[in-house]
Amino acid sequence: MFAFLNAHGSELITKTWEQLYISAIALGLGVIAAVPLGILLTRFPKTAKVVIGIASMLQTVPSLALLALMIPLFGIGKVPAIVALFIYSLLPILRNTYIGMEDVDPVLIDAAKGMGMTAMQSIRQVEVPLAMPVIMAGIRLSAIYVIAWATLASYIGAGGLGDLIFNGLNLFQPDLIIGGTIPVTILALVVDWLLGRLEYHLTPVSERA
Repeated sequence: MFAFLNAHGSELITKTWEQLYISAIALGLGVIAAVPLGILLTRFPKTAKVVIGIASMLQTVPSLALLALMIPLFGIGKVPAIVALFIYSLLPILRNTYIGMEDVDPVLIDAAKGMGMTAMQSIRQVEVPLAMPVIMAGIRLSAIYVIAWATLASYIGAGGLGDLIFNGLNLFQPDLIIGGTIPVTILALVVDWLLGRLEYHLTPVSERA
């Protein structure tokens, strides 16, 4: 292990940063798009089924096929990888936001209205905080998916830890394969833990486990 770090330490740091960079942007865009959309869809249940169905369909497209489809539109590099990962990030966040908002006790929503809150105030101050554990569960799941799938982005020149793994496969060098796989796993676990801490602090005290 020490020999690997001596030989590839700087490359490992660079590739880990690339993996984190494309994953963070894709996940951030997914949150920005899917959370408001999930909240909006609770007001249009029939439309929600269609939209979530489309997101589910996109999730079934094989990752390599989706990455390949991005090349004619965006070329090669980080941009097509980010767009593909963004698409993959949508379903868990969108579905969990919708479910979380739908599961909020209607009595609490009526109480908010009785206190004179507008619909937007009720969403912001009552419904979203109560739905936060479910929403964050979707974001955490999406983060793990995105970090794992970002490994395949190496195929279209986006860099990341996939470069080490696929170079190891092509050159029959197990140390490169392991040296790329272990950081991906650690990165996913660390990000999940950090998001778990964020979830804890965003969840109302009364709703914390």
